[in-house]
Parts: sequence; structure tokens; C-alpha cells
Amino acid sequence: MNLFDNVKVNVEDGICSIALNRPDSLNAMNSALITDVAAAFDFANQDPNTNVIIFTGEGRGFCAGDDRNEHVQPNDQSEASKLVDDIQRVTRSIVFGEKLVVGAINGWAVGGGFEWAINCDFSLWARTAKGFFPEVSLNLFVTGGVTSLLPALVGLNKAREMLMLGEKYSAEELHQIGLAWKVVDDDQLLAEAKRVARKLASLPPLSSRAMKRVLNKTASVDLDHAMQLETTATVTGFMDPKTTRLLKDF
Repeated sequence: MNLFDNVKVNVEDGICSIALNRPDSLNAMNSALITDVAAAFDFANQDPNTNVIIFTGEGRGFCAGDDRNEHVQPNDQSEASKLVDDIQRVTRSIVFGEKLVVGAINGWAVGGGFEWAINCDFSLWARTAKGFFPEVSLNLFVTGGVTSLLPALVGLNKAREMLMLGEKYSAEELHQIGLAWKVVDDDQLLAEAKRVARKLASLPPLSSRAMKRVLNKTASVDLDHAMQLETTATVTGFMDPKTTRLLKDF
């Protein structure tokens, strides 16, 4: 189903697979990919034939974060705000959309890609996958509601470490701290994601969607407010010329 240039979408047996499709750049985030991902989740959440969504990446990585080769300092604050709003729109579609989302995280999940992985209801990580947050070192800020979600998952002290120090974490380490739901062998990742998705799709939609909605509204601090604060901080970083220099050297 070729609905988008930067995302592959396929619906089969009640499961909608959304795969980031810029494999030559490890599915790094540019404005076109972000727009397509948001639209793909809107499609899946509205599609009557979709019960569960699988979110993954084509090629050797899930998402390498911001595409530094295409990063251009926004001309004005409104342009920067639109870009960040589009990133946050993806999170809202994953977290607040009614369909359960199974993440199949392969290779690198960096920055915004790591945030999208955390947004998933059930995150399966390939054994060789890794994740980290480089944003603070790049004069930027995180998005995806992780300033609320991450402390709820791993505790405030660990969240500080992950967000401020930019350490790289293996899938096994992420599983040990409660961030990765399950770790599987690389060649079993998609098969296991489909197995879990089929099991979730067999649940009564009224109760399973209500459970997702209530948990995501109550399990962390006010997510909407956190995302508003994130957006303000990220836009400020985008507007600073130092950010462009740091991204080029990263």
C-alpha cells in the first residue's frame, strides 16, 4: 500500500504495519518523513480494518533521530514551531490514538526515534538494537512526552542520567531498567511483533482500547503539559545558530 513516500504501510488480518522507509539514512527524521509518519498513524487509527498497529523501520535501523545532513536552521519561530508540532503530533497519534501500538525496534533508536519507541504500548527490541538521547549535547531538547513518560518507566534518577549524559544503552540494558518490554533475537523481531499484535487484536476492542486510554492518561504526569513545555524548549534550541554547528559536527 504505497500511500506515502517515506513510510511503508500495509494492512493485513487486522494489523497495520507502519515502517519508516529511508533506509539509506537509517530512517533519520526530516520534515517529509515526520509528516508521512503522522499521516500514516492517522490513517491506521481511523481505518476500520485495523485493530492493532506495528511500528518499525526498514533496513538496519529503526530511526537515527534528526537528519543532520538536512538540518537547516528555521527562518523564524513559526517555522520551527511547525516542525516540532509535527513531531509531537506523531506522539499524540501513538499514545492517544485508540489502536494499540507494538514497536519492533531494530538497530539504532536515537533521539526522536528513541522517543517514538518509548511511545509504543508494547516495545519489542532486537537483541542488537541500541538507543540514546543526544539532544542536550546538541543544544536541543527532547520531545515525545519523554520528560513525563521516562521517569514513570525508569525513575527520576535514571531518567536524568539518560537525558542529560547521552549514554548509549543496549536492548538488554533497556529491558533491565523496564524501558524495553521484551528483547528477542534479531531474526525473530517481526515474527514476534506479529504474534503479539495478533494476540492484542483478538481482545475485545471496547475494553482493550479503554485500558490503553486510561493507562496513558493516568500512569505518568500530565503528558499534554509536558509536551507543551518540550515544544517550547525544542523550538528555542532550533532557533539558536549553535545548534546547527553542533549537529554538523555530531
